[in-house]
Amino acid sequence: MSQRLQPGDVAPDFELLDADGEPVSLASLRGKRVIVYFYPAAMTPGCTKEAVDFRDALPELEAAGVTVVGVSPDPPAKLAKFRDRDDLTFPLLSDPDTATMRAYGAYGEKKLYGKVVVGVIRSTFVIDPEGRIEKAYYNVKATGHVDRLRKDLGL
Repeated sequence: MSQRLQPGDVAPDFELLDADGEPVSLASLRGKRVIVYFYPAAMTPGCTKEAVDFRDALPELEAAGVTVVGVSPDPPAKLAKFRDRDDLTFPLLSDPDTATMRAYGAYGEKKLYGKVVVGVIRSTFVIDPEGRIEKAYYNVKATGHVDRLRKDLGL
């Protein structure tokens, strides 16, 4: 199991391909407040609910100076289909080897329907403009998570 990040920790940098196959790095977002959220699989019911909730909250988040990035192990072509199908207006990044997820403690053992499995741990991080973890949420539920996050951010 990867070490879990705590507020104040330096956010692990990454460079991942987006849905169009273009590289996006955390370093390129320095100076902005960034939400990085990790989800198990594009186009599944829970992940779609979470992504649509982020999409719908995006105007309010952006008005508050917050950038949103979603990360899954899906290949860019599947992310493009997901983006297009659900009109997602923020970057979706591909982490096929789960190295970034592991660096954030968002991949490892979890319970799924009462069984212990290894996979993506639905997690969200708020990263401050200096690149430090401001908030870390592990094992979040897809439904209601964005509302809780907005409330915690004072929006």
